[in-house]
Amino acid sequence: MTGTGGGQILRGMPATPSITLRPHQPGDIGWIISRHAALYAAEWGWDIRFEALVAEIGAQFIRAFKPGRECCLIAERDGERLGSVAVVQVNASTAKLRLLLVEPAARGLGLGATLVAAAESFARDAGYTQMTLWTQSCLVAARRLYAGRGWVLGDSEAVTDFGVDLVSETWSKAL
Repeated sequence: MTGTGGGQILRGMPATPSITLRPHQPGDIGWIISRHAALYAAEWGWDIRFEALVAEIGAQFIRAFKPGRECCLIAERDGERLGSVAVVQVNASTAKLRLLLVEPAARGLGLGATLVAAAESFARDAGYTQMTLWTQSCLVAARRLYAGRGWVLGDSEAVTDFGVDLVSETWSKAL
C-alpha cells in the first residue's frame, strides 16, 4: 500500500482477517480528533483541552506531512474506522508514535499491538533508529502494550492536564 502523497506504508499487513490497515485519507484526521475527544472525555473525564491538543497535533501532521518519513494508518472493517496510529519525524534519526486509538468495540482483538507494530515497521523502513512517544500512566493497557514490545519508560512527571491529575510519561524504543 502507499500512503497519501506516496511512500510505502505497509506490506499488506492485516490486523485480523476482517480488519485491514490503510493510509490516511481526507476526513480521517478529523475523525481521529473527534474520537479521541469523545472517548477520553467518557472514559477518563478529560476536558475539552485534550481535544484542542489532538486538533493541534492533527493540524500539524497535515500541514507538515512528509511522505516516506511520516504516516498515519487507519484500521477499518467493512468501511468502519476502528483505530489509528501515526508516525511523525522528530529529527533525522528519531520518529514519534502519535494518535494511537482503538475503538472500544475493537479492543481485545490485538489491534493496538498491530497498529504499534505497523508504526514501528514503517519507522524502521523510513530509516529511523529510535522512536519515542508520550502517554499518561493511567492508560494501563497502552503502557502494557508498549512495555511488551520493548519500549522503555523514560521521564515521568505529575501534572494537572485536561482537568485531571495525571502522570505524564515519555517512552522510547531503539529500532
